[in-house]
Amino acid sequence: MRDKNATKHYYVDKLGFVESKDYGDYLILRKDKIEIHFFLFKDLNPLKNYGQVYIRTENIERFYLSLSEKKVEIHPNAPLQTKPWGQREFSLLDPDHNLLTFGQPV
Repeated sequence: MRDKNATKHYYVDKLGFVESKDYGDYLILRKDKIEIHFFLFKDLNPLKNYGQVYIRTENIERFYLSLSEKKVEIHPNAPLQTKPWGQREFSLLDPDHNLLTFGQPV
């Protein structure tokens, strides 16, 4: 994360995570059974960031709809769809361009 406040705003206010621990330059956020750890990296160039996380979830349709209602931008190449490998998936880019792909078995 380049900016802890921007990261917290995106994950908490838009994606529904809650703050678990804040250690200054290290932040832990949680949602359901998911826990994501962030560390401060002020020099990160988001356009060169190749960070990615795959998050298995339940009720993906409902989660996708809730994000759409909050006007959370879905990755233009990855709207909710069923993939040939048997997953319903969609993806987002967070403020630092970490790719978040959410998936649920079909």
